[in-house]
Amino acid sequence: MVNMRLVFLGCTQFSKEILEFIFTQKNVEIVGIFSMPKNFKISYSDKSVNNKNFADLSVYAKLLNVPYSEINSVPGQRLNDHYDTLKELNPDIILVMGWYYMVNSKIRNVAKYGAWGIHASLLPRYAGGAPLVWAIINGEKETGVTLFRMEDGVDDGDIIAQRAFDIEKSDTIKEVYEKATIASKNVLCEVFEDFSKVTFSSQRKEDIEVWPQRKPEDGEIDWSQEPEKIKDFIRAQTKPYPGAWTIVEGRKVIIWDADIIT
Repeated sequence: MVNMRLVFLGCTQFSKEILEFIFTQKNVEIVGIFSMPKNFKISYSDKSVNNKNFADLSVYAKLLNVPYSEINSVPGQRLNDHYDTLKELNPDIILVMGWYYMVNSKIRNVAKYGAWGIHASLLPRYAGGAPLVWAIINGEKETGVTLFRMEDGVDDGDIIAQRAFDIEKSDTIKEVYEKATIASKNVLCEVFEDFSKVTFSSQRKEDIEVWPQRKPEDGEIDWSQEPEKIKDFIRAQTKPYPGAWTIVEGRKVIIWDADIIT
């Protein structure tokens, strides 16, 4: 089987794990890596935001001896400015794993099969921002990951493969994040093992539920809610995330764990 030429976009610990996993796949050749700085500009903030799950992917580009660039949303550093480089790399797939910017059609169309991403939900449910956090906050007992082909909308492209997993009552965001990473590896292994079996299933736009991005200030605890809801809210945002918080005597207090005593 001919190797699939792959350009990788990522900047998180999840990106790092997936990138290391791809190294083990016989039918995939990584030809370029694009990442982002730890502190980067984003649409919802006037100031640069800190990537709490940042991973330095430049070491892997050096290891593979492939082009590496960091992207930030300021003039002169956008992904579009690297169009010619991407074109020269001639990728079959642009794989987007742990990325914070939209990938427009001009860039997606550089690759023979477009840009693929993994979204940490069973699309069309929980499209948009922080899907694992929202799933825990809402008390879901199951979620999963979806490998899909990117389009112009929010996580609305054709579905390639999905893998579900349980959310236990004792799971925090750390455990659910780990389950999502394992499920993502399984999905990619299945797809890359025999690319001839890949199919694309379109999503019904009216079924897609888009959830908003979450900011640190969204972590304030509403003590008027039921105890179970408060516990879910706390476990959804504990380490490695910034944590749920409350104000005590004028001071911000972060609560990393909680239990219900009856």
